[in-house]
Parts: sequence; structure tokens; C-alpha cells
Amino acid sequence: MASYYYLLSSLPMLKADGSPPLTYADFLGMCRSAVSAAKYSVLENLTLSSNKGPLLSEWSEFYTAFERELICYRNQRLNRPQNAGERNESVFKAISAAVGGKNPLEAEKALLALEFEKLDELIGTHYFDDHALMGYALKLKLLERKNVFDQKKGKAELGRILQGLQQQILIGEQE
Repeated sequence: MASYYYLLSSLPMLKADGSPPLTYADFLGMCRSAVSAAKYSVLENLTLSSNKGPLLSEWSEFYTAFERELICYRNQRLNRPQNAGERNESVFKAISAAVGGKNPLEAEKALLALEFEKLDELIGTHYFDDHALMGYALKLKLLERKNVFDQKKGKAELGRILQGLQQQILIGEQE
């Protein structure tokens, strides 16, 4: 099992409520000389849905259930018919508690915190090995996704959509 004492101890701390302190490309640059070619390839091709490698299979199991239950939660809130497939009630309850009654941006932040908690649980007492490295990489991917959320841009887009709908209504009334 590989140990990454210098690499992992030199990486900045990641917090669910913070911004990414480095880009994923910068992270890969730091990893290039510290990990094997095979491990680097896994990191280079890593997505939030990856399932092959240390920690990744456990994460994938959770993330698949998380996405499925999030869809079920959103469908339930929109009174859409539910798929009677495999359910993970504990994940569904966690999502409901995290999202309940919050504005969309706050709900996304709460969901991110839930994902960070799960990664912390999966990393456990692994500090300088493949589990810790993959956990860090996944957290960084999550933070980069969160960094795309922009409240001003979201409001502007909502305004644009509403304006378009108003114009369509006016055109429909004129016909």
C-alpha cells in the first residue's frame, strides 16, 4: 500500500462550506511525481461516479443511492409518480433533513455537507494512503462543482426565464 506522507500533508484543507483552495489541475500536478502511473490515471479520469479503486467502490455505492434518492425526493415534492425500485430510506431521510424548506442554494450547500460527511466516514482513519488520496480528490471535485453556483447569475437566469414566459403569455393573449 502506497503512502503519501508529504503529498497529503502539503495539501490545503478542504471544507464543505469553503471554496476550493486549488484547482483539480493543480492537484493533479502535485500528484504527478508522488503517485504511480496507474494511480495517476485513476485520478486524471476521476468523476463523482467513478467506482474502480480504493474508496471509490464504497463511494459509488453511496453516490448512486444519493442521486436516486435525491431524484425521488424532488419528484415527491413535485407530486410526480414514484418509481417503486430499490430505496435507501436512511439516505432519503438525510436528504429530506438537509434540504427541507431551504432556498435552492442553501439546499445545495447542505447536500454538499452531507456528501463531505460521507467521504469523511469512508476515509476514516486513513491519513496517508490511497483512501485518503481518493477522498481528497472527490472532495475537491465536489467543491469545484459547488464553485459553479453563482447566486447573481442564477437570479439573472430566473429573471430571463420569467421574462420569456411573460412574453409568451402576452403573445397568447393577443391571439
